[in-house]
Amino acid sequence: QVQLVESGGGLVQSGGSLRLSCGASRRTLNIYAIAWVRQAPGKERERVSCISNIDDRTYYADSVAGRFTISRDNAEGTVYLQMNDLKPEDTAVYYCATAVYGCVRYEYQYWGQGTQVTVSS
Repeated sequence: QVQLVESGGGLVQSGGSLRLSCGASRRTLNIYAIAWVRQAPGKERERVSCISNIDDRTYYADSVAGRFTISRDNAEGTVYLQMNDLKPEDTAVYYCATAVYGCVRYEYQYWGQGTQVTVSS
């Protein structure tokens, strides 16, 4: 059974920072690439970032490139998403998910419960 638990969301002013955490297990991180996917009301789901379990290669959506950084700590079984220079349009529920076929495909198998990020202007 794969379990993912997000934490770190909250309310922040525009220009601020947050760090999201995705707690998994070392076994999960060894097997799966992990993606951060966000869902805002009325908008399509968007993958903001992904990190490979093979070579730690990272991927970012254009909307967050240069502001967000994904990383993983295999010993801790945790994937992080450092979010800097946050904007109101970053407001969404953020989910971590296991990526089927790695980061090259936009398909996910297991999901966490999500954490709300709200950026005020």
